[in-house]
Amino acid sequence: MALAAPAQQEQEARQSGVTFTSTTQLVVVNVSAKDKDNNPIPGLTADDFIVTEDGKRQKIAVFEYQRLEEPAAQDARPAVGPAKAAVAPPAVQTAATSPVKYKDRRLLVLFFDLAGMPVEDQMRAQQGALKFLNSQIAAQDLVSVMTYSSTLKVVQEFTDNRDLLLSAIKDLPIGDTGAAGASTGEDTGEAFTADDTEFNIFNTDRKLAALESAAQMLRALPEKKALVYFTSGMSRTGVENQAQLRATVNAAVRANVSLYPVDARGLAAAAPLGDATLGSPGGRGMYSGESQRSQQTSFQDQQETLYTLAADSGGKALLDRNDLSLGIAQAQKDISNYYILGYYTTNPAQDGGYRRIRVQIRGNLSAKLDYRGGYFAPKEFRRFNSSDRERQLQEALMLGDPITDLPLAVEVNYFRQARDRYFVPVSVKIPGSDLELARKGGAETARLDFIGQVRDERGAVQAAVRDAITVKLKGETAGQLAERNLGYDTAFALAPGVYTLRFLVRENETGKMGTFETKFNIPDLTAEKKSLPTSSVVLSYQREELSDTVASAEKNKKLISASPLVQDNQKLIPSVTRVFRQNHDMYVFLQAYEPDAETTVPLTAVVSFFRGKVKAFETAPLEVTEGLDPKSKAVPVRFSVPLAKLQPGKYTCQVTVVEPERQLFAAWRSNVVVLP
Repeated sequence: MALAAPAQQEQEARQSGVTFTSTTQLVVVNVSAKDKDNNPIPGLTADDFIVTEDGKRQKIAVFEYQRLEEPAAQDARPAVGPAKAAVAPPAVQTAATSPVKYKDRRLLVLFFDLAGMPVEDQMRAQQGALKFLNSQIAAQDLVSVMTYSSTLKVVQEFTDNRDLLLSAIKDLPIGDTGAAGASTGEDTGEAFTADDTEFNIFNTDRKLAALESAAQMLRALPEKKALVYFTSGMSRTGVENQAQLRATVNAAVRANVSLYPVDARGLAAAAPLGDATLGSPGGRGMYSGESQRSQQTSFQDQQETLYTLAADSGGKALLDRNDLSLGIAQAQKDISNYYILGYYTTNPAQDGGYRRIRVQIRGNLSAKLDYRGGYFAPKEFRRFNSSDRERQLQEALMLGDPITDLPLAVEVNYFRQARDRYFVPVSVKIPGSDLELARKGGAETARLDFIGQVRDERGAVQAAVRDAITVKLKGETAGQLAERNLGYDTAFALAPGVYTLRFLVRENETGKMGTFETKFNIPDLTAEKKSLPTSSVVLSYQREELSDTVASAEKNKKLISASPLVQDNQKLIPSVTRVFRQNHDMYVFLQAYEPDAETTVPLTAVVSFFRGKVKAFETAPLEVTEGLDPKSKAVPVRFSVPLAKLQPGKYTCQVTVVEPERQLFAAWRSNVVVLP
């Protein structure tokens, strides 16, 4: 085969005493070609395709046609020997490897989210998988089984041995979901471990991260893959899940993995006031229909997330169907004939840049082509000069897809400064375990680049930040970084409106980058008449001396000096992930606005914690009788709430502020987690 020629040349060169080295990169693209009736187009050759990379013509060196006939029940084969493990060359390979591992085979993954399904749903998912394996699996199918409880496990690698697959499904630990324990630092060989740190505490992010990890494992195989995801719906806990959702979808797209979520609850007839697993509702909601509408909205939101995963990755969601095997059959049907094209890129630069791929068919043949639109080139970040690094930052910021090598969480708040101007602090949190430290001058240092843009609804840039910092950590502090997080903050001055923040962080030892994008709204509080106008609410467990700040873009001293988060030369550090411990005091801060007042109109505020519909704890009412700012007309409201009275768990924190004189009030809610 021609792919072996470079290895043969290298051996001959060594025998002659002269060594030649060269680097070639084989790029593999899967192309689905269908006619106007959505039927596969067979019989095309390599000469029928035109492939370009960044506008430059590429020579097709590898061409394979994956012929996958329509599945039929009678095609099911008896048990045979297991296929080899799903370990194959990466999508960008060296010339000495073959890109195709499974010729004319359909790759299906059955993924069971045992942590997110009650026992009855686990049993339904198990029966659906068994039905498919007993009556619907086809001769060309290779199936793998994965489970997620507290870790992602590959129970069975790709095989066509039906006995092995049936045994793996029957042995699923139904009802035993496990629990994420404290990290011991031991490498157990698991593919994914969801710990109880702030970045993985919410169940939705943990599920999405497990799916992302599964897609990354499958990326080594250049063939098309379908991952059937059995779950009982997926609730989002807020905008923080949006970044992980996009990261999961993009990991699947890059790995040629289509997601097929299956709602294991099936077609459910929900009782208007809840079933026997829920407590009896109370209040007006049970009579007005509000409780039923809330229940139905929650159910639909859980299915909407599954639909998004499927639609954005090229799969389909099976919702409200009792025969769960139909979800696997749909994935089986959707993987039809396709072409595998491979070319050795003419751009050998290992600059980490994004290379755009375009595939066309010669002549007048009308065909619908489906393929990935590009890839990131390999990079040796240590060899980048300053201009290369700056260009990489700008290109990464402009990409439509997020970069998730370096995870980060971002919180945006707003505080009224004047009638048409708001102070908007932005807080960023980065897990210390993902930072690569370098020794310099006897101290541990982490060098980070930050770049961010705020755009309005028309796409115009309204504010931007560009910063570079070096964090020095000595002795014991450096050793603790792996278990702690690095915080960074900046601020903008903006008018009321709807904006999009896109933020990028790069760690300058390995070149790992992470992006975060979110929409946020700054309301016009001056126009608020029906309720008490308030700022956003900041939850925190930490105050920091301004002189101790090591990661901040506080170059605009005038802007930062106006920050309401600064008091007595101490800055309140927002808890971006809203995870606290029992030995913490939770600091709650917000501003209420009295635009027509000359002196402070008295306010009453209270902080409550709910577990479901049960109130677990409530502070004594706080009376606020002074503090009106004559310019912004803001009255600060500050709480210090000891959390020792709360049991570990997940709560809904509610902050209520009442102005009795005008009979106005404001209420704010957010999910928080209390750890022991």
